[in-house]
Amino acid sequence: MPGCSAALTMPLTGNAHPPVTHWRNALMAAYLASGLLISALVSRLPAVRDALGLDHASVGLLLLCMSAGSFLSVSVSGQLVLRLGAANVMRIAATLSGGSLVFVGMSTGVLENTWAAGIFLFLQGLGSASWNVASNVQGAAMERALGKSIMPALHGFFSIGTVVGAGIGAGAAAMNLPLQYHYGLIGAIIIGTVLYSSRFFGEDFSRTPRTSGGPSLSRAWKEPQTVLLGVLVLGMALAEGAAGDWVALALADGYATSEATGAIGYGVFVTSMTTTRLLSGDLILRLGRVIMIRASAVLAFVGVLLFAFGQSLPLAFLALAIWGMGVALTFPLAMSAASDDPIHSATRVAVVSTIGYGAFLGGPPLLGLLAGAIGLLPALGSISLLVVLAFMLSKNAAGYPPEPHPREN
Repeated sequence: MPGCSAALTMPLTGNAHPPVTHWRNALMAAYLASGLLISALVSRLPAVRDALGLDHASVGLLLLCMSAGSFLSVSVSGQLVLRLGAANVMRIAATLSGGSLVFVGMSTGVLENTWAAGIFLFLQGLGSASWNVASNVQGAAMERALGKSIMPALHGFFSIGTVVGAGIGAGAAAMNLPLQYHYGLIGAIIIGTVLYSSRFFGEDFSRTPRTSGGPSLSRAWKEPQTVLLGVLVLGMALAEGAAGDWVALALADGYATSEATGAIGYGVFVTSMTTTRLLSGDLILRLGRVIMIRASAVLAFVGVLLFAFGQSLPLAFLALAIWGMGVALTFPLAMSAASDDPIHSATRVAVVSTIGYGAFLGGPPLLGLLAGAIGLLPALGSISLLVVLAFMLSKNAAGYPPEPHPREN
C-alpha cells in the first residue's frame, strides 16, 4: 500500500493471536466510548442552548471552552504519553472526560449556569484531546502487532459510538429527557468501558529512553512534513467538527425542523462516515492514502456546499451523507501516516493533533460569529475553502522516509 510503513507490511500467519485479538477488541470499545462522548454533547446542543438561553455566537463561545481545553491538552499530550505510556493516559483522560460530561449535565439541566457549563466543558476538552493522542499511539502499535492497517476501522468504531450516541440523543430529545440524566448515564458508561477494556491493552513503544536521536516534541515541530500533515488535518477536522458542532442546530434553525430531526440529521452524517470507514479497507490498499484523501476532499467539498445552499430538507440529508463520506478517512489516514515510525509516533501524532485541534479551537467561535453576520448555513458553506487546502496538501500523507534509530546501551 503506498505510503505505508514497512512495519505494516509484515506477512500475516493466519488469525491474530488471541491476546492481540483481545487488544484489538478492547481498543475498538475505547474508540466507541470516545464517540459516545462527542455525540452526547452535540446531539443535545439545542437543549443546551435553550436551557442556558444562548444565541448562535454564545453557543460558539461555549464550545470554545471545550476547544481551548483540548488545544491546551493536546499540545502536551505527546510528552504525557512518553512519560506515562499511552494506556495510562487513556485511563486518566477517559475518566476526566466522562466525569466532566456528568457535571456538564448538572450545570445545564439543574444549575442552568453558563459559567459552570463552560468550566466543565473545558475539563472535558482537557481529557478528550489527550485521550485522542494516546488512543492513536495505541492503535498504531496494535496495527504493527496485527501486521495490517486497521486505523480506519478503529476510527469507524469511534463513528459507531457517535451513531449510537446520536440515536440516544434523538430519543432523549424526543422524550424531553433532562440533560443531567442523559449526560450522567453516558458519562458513567464511558468511564466504565475504558477502565475495563484497558486491562487488555498491549505494549506500545511510546515510553522510550531519551537519546540525542530519540523522540521529542521540538524535533517533531521542526519536521516540515509533520507540520504540513497537521495543516492537512486542520482543514478536514474543521469540516468534520463543524458537522458535529452545528448540523443539529443548522437543521433545527436553518431548515426550520425540530430538535429531534436535527439529531437525526447528525445521525445521518455519522452513519455515512462510519460506513465509509468500515468498508474502505480494500480501496485504501489498492489506491493508497494520497488518492483516498484527495477523493475524500472532493466529496466533502460537494457535501458541504450542497448542505449550505441546497434549500430543501431531502437535499440536506443527502448532502449530510456525502459530507460524512468525505470526512471519514482523512483523520485516521493522517494519524496512521504520523505513526509510521513507532519510535516517533507519540510526538508526531501530538504535533499533527495540536495543529488539527486549531480547527476545534477557532472553528466554533468563528463560525458562530460568522453565522451572526451572514446566517448559519452560509457560514458552514465557507469551510469548503479549507477542504480545498486539504486536497492540495494530501501528498504529505504518503509516509515518512525510513531513518536509522540509535541503539540503546
